[in-house]
Amino acid sequence: MAPLTMKHLRYFEALACHGHFGRAAESCAISQPALSVQIKELEEILGAPLVERGARQIRLTSLGAALADRARAILRSVDELAELARVAHGPLSGRLRIGVIPTIAPYLLPDVIRALGARYRDLDIHPREAITQTLIRDLSEGRMDIAIVALPVSEITLHEEPLFDEEFALVRARADADKPVPSREGLLEMRLLLLEEGHCFRDQALSFCKPSRLGPQDLMEGSSLSTLVQMVGAGIGITLIPEMAVRNEMRAAEVSVARLPAPRPKRTIGLVWRKSSPMASQYAQIAHHLRQDLPVPDRAWAARSLEDDLT
Repeated sequence: MAPLTMKHLRYFEALACHGHFGRAAESCAISQPALSVQIKELEEILGAPLVERGARQIRLTSLGAALADRARAILRSVDELAELARVAHGPLSGRLRIGVIPTIAPYLLPDVIRALGARYRDLDIHPREAITQTLIRDLSEGRMDIAIVALPVSEITLHEEPLFDEEFALVRARADADKPVPSREGLLEMRLLLLEEGHCFRDQALSFCKPSRLGPQDLMEGSSLSTLVQMVGAGIGITLIPEMAVRNEMRAAEVSVARLPAPRPKRTIGLVWRKSSPMASQYAQIAHHLRQDLPVPDRAWAARSLEDDLT
């Protein structure tokens, strides 16, 4: 009988995470038949089925669920041993798995990669875009090293390190550019466009607007900030976007942008990682360097007309 190996555990953990042989195989960079062989071999080693195979997805058996938890803990410990070895070798190098939420990734990730590449020549950066809940899960289970998110995440196992604050901008039809900027109460009289549920920026926008008097017909959803801005350009409603997105998103839409009256909504962007990670001091150093190297939020869009700012 073949011995149980780390490969078995990694492939099974991927299957437990994705709930699908194809997606699990893709995440492990192997073929689906090869993954199936490894899972079948693991079941033979343990002498019991680990998954119930369906047409579209799999379900873990009771043994499979228990093994998934143990496998994650073992793999996390093994990864932390590797991190200890990296610490002993001096300057940060090797693979860095960094997660970024969708309302940050298109606008800040290129600057992050350039900044880290200049500071750490031997760093192999593996970025991934996902919503906050997914990144927190992947961090906690050892599939991610650090993540750039909106703080706070309020996860007891994670350390939060603020990087900078940014305000929200009001996006409305270009024909409304010369109209007075509405107050928070005034926003309640308009049709508000929001990101789909699961995006933390949606919750932050709702928290500012406090739309207790809005019915379902007054709220419309989009899958991305770009979609929301295009919907505004089509005359469907108004939206809020983070100021880091202003320059990119305004170029291709017939809209205007304005700074909201005080107290202005804002969010804190920060870096998070596992408190238990042996690399915690190195990640703190990364946060320190990012605070120094990332561009300071530019509020010139709030002081000049949109056309002047984008030329």
